[in-house]
Amino acid sequence: MTTLFKPIVNGQALRRSEIPHLSFDDFRAEAVRLVRNGARVVQFFAYPDEGRLKMLAVLRTAELWAAGCDAPDVFDSLTADAEPFHLFEREMAEQYGLVPQGHPWLKMVRYHPNSTGRPDVFGNDYTQDIPGNYPYYAVKGQEIHEVAVGPVHAGVIEPGHFRFNCIGERVLHLEIQLGYQHRGVEHLMTASPMKRLPIIAEGIAGDTSVGNALCLAQAVEALTGTAPDFGAHIIRTIGLELERIANHTGDLGALSGDVAFLPPANYFGRMRGDFLNLSLLLCGNRFGKGLVRPGGTRFSLPNDLRRTMNERIGVLRTQTKHVLDLLFTTSSVQSRFERCGVVSRDDADRLGLVGPAGRASGLAYDARRCFPTEYYPRLDIPENAKTTGDVHARATIRAEEILQSVTIITALLNGPVDTDCVVESQTDYALSPASFVVTVNEAWRGELSHALLTDGEGRIVRYKVKDPSFHNWNGLSMALRDTGISDFPLNNKSFNLSYCGYDL
Repeated sequence: MTTLFKPIVNGQALRRSEIPHLSFDDFRAEAVRLVRNGARVVQFFAYPDEGRLKMLAVLRTAELWAAGCDAPDVFDSLTADAEPFHLFEREMAEQYGLVPQGHPWLKMVRYHPNSTGRPDVFGNDYTQDIPGNYPYYAVKGQEIHEVAVGPVHAGVIEPGHFRFNCIGERVLHLEIQLGYQHRGVEHLMTASPMKRLPIIAEGIAGDTSVGNALCLAQAVEALTGTAPDFGAHIIRTIGLELERIANHTGDLGALSGDVAFLPPANYFGRMRGDFLNLSLLLCGNRFGKGLVRPGGTRFSLPNDLRRTMNERIGVLRTQTKHVLDLLFTTSSVQSRFERCGVVSRDDADRLGLVGPAGRASGLAYDARRCFPTEYYPRLDIPENAKTTGDVHARATIRAEEILQSVTIITALLNGPVDTDCVVESQTDYALSPASFVVTVNEAWRGELSHALLTDGEGRIVRYKVKDPSFHNWNGLSMALRDTGISDFPLNNKSFNLSYCGYDL
């Protein structure tokens, strides 16, 4: 493919001088052209560099492509010509005061003042209650009514606001507003000692501890020339797949509960605990915290533990098949799942949906297959794409991935695994100066990416995190279009997106 962007490799560092630095007009034209021709946005962000602001984009086709430019204070929005840039541009507007003229939906992302001292793009006074200033979209008409849900919910759940515009029970539009718990994660990654970074990464989203720790570890390894041993690749893959199974199992249980089919809801809830306990056996933490570190893993997999895990997962495989059969052969369940919350392939493609949400709408992309790391180059990851784009498809994707992940783990546990564990005294690293690396992994919700830029002294000047939920929240909005409002809980569970992964 002929392009002004440079091909880069997932998890491999390069000098920042090797990234094409284009004029903004060339950058915009080429980025829009690539996306219109099927490329998708992995990263697009602004960063400070020697007193100036710059932009950098990473796009994906069958390869990863990168290019940058100086960031104009005011520029013609890329979103106006290519929708997948829309949320990235809103983020840059909020973080750095950059104005994407012509952006069709320029609103706040996380309610925090930008770090440049420039005037606020949205006209907000940050001494006031910012969430109250959010300009919600409103459908006009005498018959229209609004239903507001959150940000405080009736359960142990993170804050997020859902604003429904309805005519009777029919939802015309759902707007989702997040940003109630901005934690400054990306700033912490540039300001904290190196030994703290894995701990911060594991806390980005607690249900994706292994995924985020893996993205960080791979970035640090690329910038230090560190190569984990073969056994570490196996253990990391097991940890990531256990995280996938536990969350998919929990989601299917929640979906069962939302259609009042309690036997699988209870079974899946118990089995989720059993899968979490396998992570506990592996590293002493049910959510996999402390397992992955730059250079490898902090825990080995001795033969007695390997055999115990293999026995337990064998029992769970049989139980899981039985409960999945119960769920997917019950006609009352299927009647609720089928044709509920449909997101078309075209809408999913325009929104850039990833993971199970994208695959349910026909987008076969899976980073484990397309940009494999760790042990995945040796595995045959199926496409799993569906065509209906409904709750049934999103549930089926999870069911299939549970069984596939069990098969992967079983295969990896069949033989001895030898690794030299990373110790805490080895966690201070000197990063390559003036360098860049992007890491992409298939977390359980989909494409998870970290990007890291260093200055001439090897200090981190920009650390960018992109959770799959950053793409997928708008998919939930589309799923509710022209749907009964009573279907919201079911659709919400079928996506099960992250608040904290979005509220960085």
